[in-house]
Amino acid sequence: LGWIPITPPFDPTFVILAMVASVEAIFLSTFVLISQNRMSAAADKRADLDLQVSLLTEHELTKLIGLVDSIADRLNVKPAVSDIEVGEIKRDIAPEAVLDEIESKQRETAEKLDQR
Repeated sequence: LGWIPITPPFDPTFVILAMVASVEAIFLSTFVLISQNRMSAAADKRADLDLQVSLLTEHELTKLIGLVDSIADRLNVKPAVSDIEVGEIKRDIAPEAVLDEIESKQRETAEKLDQR
C-alpha cells in the first residue's frame, strides 16, 4: 500500500480489473465469432435459394419465349430482334446442369486451396 518506502505500492484491484476485462474480452470475442458463423450460414442458404429461384425463373422464361415465338410464327409475325438473338434466348438451360457445374467449380477451388 506504499507504507514501506522500499517496495513500490501494489494495488490488487487493478490486477483483478485487468483479469475481469480479459475474461470479458474472451467471452465477447467467442460470442461474436459464433454469431458471425450463424450469419454466414444463413447468408449461404439465402444465396443458394436465390440461385435456385433465378435458375427456375430462367427456365420458365425460356419456355415462355418459345411459346411466344411459336405464336409469332403461326401469325407470320417477324420478331424485331434477329434470329440469332431469339435462338440464343430460346436455348434451354437445365438448372440441374448449372448447379452441378457450380458445385464442380467449388470443389476444384477448394482442392486448389488445400494444395497451397
